[in-house]
Amino acid sequence: MLQKIVKISAAVLLLAIVGSSCQYDKLLKSTNYKLKYNKALEYYKAEDYTKAVGLFEQLNPVMKATDRADTVLYYLSNSYFEQENYILAEHHYQQFYETFGNHNWADDAEFKSAFCNYKLSPRPALDQGYTKKAINKFNLFITRHPNHPKVAECHKLIQELSDKLAMKAYQSARLYYDMEDYRAAVIALENTLKRFPNTTHRKEIKFLILKSQFLLASNSIKEKEQERYQSTLDAYYTFTSEYPDSEYSNEVKRIYQRTQKNLQN
Repeated sequence: MLQKIVKISAAVLLLAIVGSSCQYDKLLKSTNYKLKYNKALEYYKAEDYTKAVGLFEQLNPVMKATDRADTVLYYLSNSYFEQENYILAEHHYQQFYETFGNHNWADDAEFKSAFCNYKLSPRPALDQGYTKKAINKFNLFITRHPNHPKVAECHKLIQELSDKLAMKAYQSARLYYDMEDYRAAVIALENTLKRFPNTTHRKEIKFLILKSQFLLASNSIKEKEQERYQSTLDAYYTFTSEYPDSEYSNEVKRIYQRTQKNLQN
C-alpha cells in the first residue's frame, strides 16, 4: 500500500513539473510583456533565478524606454549574481550604473560590478587579469564615493587581492631561488617588495632575500665574497630591525654568525 502511494505521489509530482515547464515555455513565447514582467518578479522573489533570468533577458531590450527598465536590468544582474554567473552579472551591473547613474541602486550596482571581478579572481598561479580589474574597480569606487559605507570593505578586498598578486610575484621570484640563481632571486624578491610593500608575505620575502644574499656570497668567487657578505650583513640588519623575534630567528642567527666569520677571514 505504501509503495503504491509513493508511486502515485511521484507521478503527481512529475506531472506538476512537466505542467510547470510547459507553462513557462508558453510564457517565454508570449508577447504579453506585462504578464512576463509580473511573473519574472514572482520567480525572482521566489529565488527561482533560472526562470527569472529567462524572462528578464527578454524584457531588458523591450522595456529600455519604460519606467520599468531600471528594475528589469537590476534584477537581471542580481539573478545572474545569485546563479554565480559573475561574468554576465558584472556586465549588466556595469550597464546599470552607467545608464542609471543617479539611481538609488547605482552605487550598489557599481560595487557589485567590482565584486564580481573579485569572485572571478583565480588562485595566484593563474592569470590575474580579473584580480587587477577588481582592484581598479574598487579603487574607482572609493574615489567616487569616499564616504560610502562600502569603502572599508573595498579597502579590505583590495588588500586581499593585492596579496594574491604579491604571492604570484613571490612564487615567480622563488623559482630563481629553487634553481639556485640567487642573484636573480634577490632582484626579483626586492622588486616584489617594491611593488607590494604592505603584503602579508613581507616577512617571508625579507627572510628569503637574506638567505639568498648569504647563499650568493657563499658561492661567489673570492673577488666578490667580501662585497656580497657585506650585503648579507645589510640584509640581516634590515630583517632583524623589522622582525627581531620570528620563527626564522635561529636560522637568521646562524647566517649572521657565519657571515661575520667569513668577513673576519
